[in-house]
Amino acid sequence: MHHPVVPRPQDPAQRAAALIADGFDDYNARFSDITRRARRRFERRDWKLAQSDNTGRIDLYDVCLRETLSRLEGLLEDRVRSRPLWRGIRTAYAERIAALPDRELFKTFYNSLVRRFFRIDGVAPDVEFLAFEIVPTGDASCPGELHHHGFDHDATAVWRGIFRDLAYVNGWTDLDASAAAVAEALRSRGVVGVSMLRTPFYRERRAYLIGRAHGASGASYPVVIALTSEAAGVRADAVIVDEQQISILFGFSRSYFHADIARVGDVVAFLHALLPRKPLDELFTVVGRIKQGKTERYRQVFRHLAEYPDEELVLADGERGMVMAVFTPRGYPVVFKLIRDRFAYPKDMVRAEVEEKYRLVFRRDRIGRLVDAQEFLRLRFPKQQFAPAALDELLRECAQTVQMEGDEVLIKHCYVERRVRPLNLYVREAQSVAAERAVLDYGQAIKDLARSNIFPGDLLLKNFGVTRHGRVLFYDYDELCLVEECKFRAVPAMRDEDETRPLDEWLYAGRDDVFPELFPQFLGIVPALRERLRAEHGEIFDPVWWRDVQARLAAGEHFDVPPYPDAVRLPQAREPQQNLR
Repeated sequence: MHHPVVPRPQDPAQRAAALIADGFDDYNARFSDITRRARRRFERRDWKLAQSDNTGRIDLYDVCLRETLSRLEGLLEDRVRSRPLWRGIRTAYAERIAALPDRELFKTFYNSLVRRFFRIDGVAPDVEFLAFEIVPTGDASCPGELHHHGFDHDATAVWRGIFRDLAYVNGWTDLDASAAAVAEALRSRGVVGVSMLRTPFYRERRAYLIGRAHGASGASYPVVIALTSEAAGVRADAVIVDEQQISILFGFSRSYFHADIARVGDVVAFLHALLPRKPLDELFTVVGRIKQGKTERYRQVFRHLAEYPDEELVLADGERGMVMAVFTPRGYPVVFKLIRDRFAYPKDMVRAEVEEKYRLVFRRDRIGRLVDAQEFLRLRFPKQQFAPAALDELLRECAQTVQMEGDEVLIKHCYVERRVRPLNLYVREAQSVAAERAVLDYGQAIKDLARSNIFPGDLLLKNFGVTRHGRVLFYDYDELCLVEECKFRAVPAMRDEDETRPLDEWLYAGRDDVFPELFPQFLGIVPALRERLRAEHGEIFDPVWWRDVQARLAAGEHFDVPPYPDAVRLPQAREPQQNLR
C-alpha cells in the first residue's frame, strides 16, 4: 500500500502568505457573488435589494479583512507583530502572486492587513508594498472580454444577436425595435462596427453595454448603450457616444457599477483608453474596487508631490469652512479635508456626527450629485511643501489630527475628494451664460438629491462645486440629512412688532425645521440670476413641494433620475420623464 507523500510543513512566512492570498481569493469570490446578483435585481426590477447589495458589497472588504486578520493571529500567535517575520511574509507573498492577473489588487489587500497590524504612519517599505510599486497591470485589449462586431450587411441583425445573447429572463419589450433603434442611431453617425465588453455594467435602474465604436474613416470613440427594465421587459433606452457624457456616467459623483468582470485591471485599462482624461483611481473606484482606487489615488498624488518638489500645498479656494479645513496641491486636482477640533457657532455637532455624515454618503446612491470622498488615515507630507498659512491653520485648528514630526507633517485622518470650483466663485468668475447655466443646474441638483431622499441642509452656493464638465455637485456634508427627517414649514405671518426685529428673534426653528421660503435670501446671487432660478426651479422654495416629495418617498415611490440627457435617448424611449413638478 502506497502512502501519499506528505510535504514538509512550510515555514510560517509561507503559510501566512498562503493564508493572505486565500483571504483575498475569498473576498473576490464573495464580491463576485454579490455583483452577479445585479442581473437578477435588474430583471426583477428589485431596486431596494439592489441598493442593499450595493452597501453590502462596500462593507465586504472590511469583513474579509477582519476574518483574515483573525486567522493570521491564530496561525502566527505571539509572532503576529514580528517585523522580521513580516519581511519574510512579504517576500513569500510577492512570489506567490507574481504571475497572477490583477496582482495589484492582491498587494493592496496585503497592505491593508499590514497597516492594521502595525498602525503604520506614512509608509513602511520593510513590511508593505510601496504604493509607487503597485502599478496597474491591465491589458487594454481585454482578451476574452472584448468582442468585435462588424456591420457589413445588417447592423440590426448584429444588435439583435447581441441583445438576444444577454438572455434576460424577463425578455424584451420589443427586441427588434431596440435593435433597429440602436443600429439606426449608430448608422447616422457613420459607425461601421463596434468592439463591446461582453459583461453588462449594472447601476441603479439601468444596465450598460460599453465599448468602442469604429467609423468608416478609421476614427474610433467610446459608445455606451443604456438598457432599462420595465414591466413589459427590457428595452434599449439610449445610445451615448459623446466622451463628455460618458465621462460623467463614470464620474466621481456616481455610485459604483456592478459588473462581473474576470480581470479588473484589463477592463480598467480599456476604460482608460476610452476616457484618457479620467484618472485611473476613479475608474477602479467606479467599478467597485474602492480600495484599489484609494491605492491608485495615493500613488498618483504622492508621485506628483515627489516629482514636483516645488509644488505647494495651500488652503483651498472658497470661503473658510466652519467644520472642515481644506488644503490642496496647487497643481493636482484633489482636496484634503480635515475635521476641525472645534466648530464655529452656530454649528453644534460633534466630530462623530460629521464622520457619520460622510459614511452615509459613502454607502448611498449618490445620484450623480454628491462628490465621492475617500477616507485616509495616517498620511505623511513633506513640511516644506506646505504654504505657511495652510500649515499654521492646520496645526492651530486641527491639532487632534495634525502633528509635526521632524521635517514631516502627519495627518491622522482626512477625506480626499476630487477638486471642483466652488459655485459661489464660479458664478462670479464665469461669463453670464455659463453662470446662468450653473445656477439652473444647482436648482436641478437640489431636485435630484431630493428624489434620492437627500436634503443638503445648507443650500449656500459655497457648499456646491462645478466640475470641468460644468456639472454642479454638492460636497459639504456636515448639515446633510434625509428628506424624511426634515420638517418643512411655511414662514408664519409677520406681526407689526416683528418688522424691526432680527429674524431669529421672532421665528422659532427647531433642530429639524426647514423654511424653504427663506432660501433665496441667502443665495448671494444677483437678482437676475435669482429670478431665473425661481422661474425654472421655484418649487425648491415651496414647503408644500418638499412635503409632497416626502409623502411620495414614504409611499415607496422610487424616482428615476436618468444619468444622461434626454437628447441621447432613443426616439421610442422619449416618453415624458417622471419629475417632481
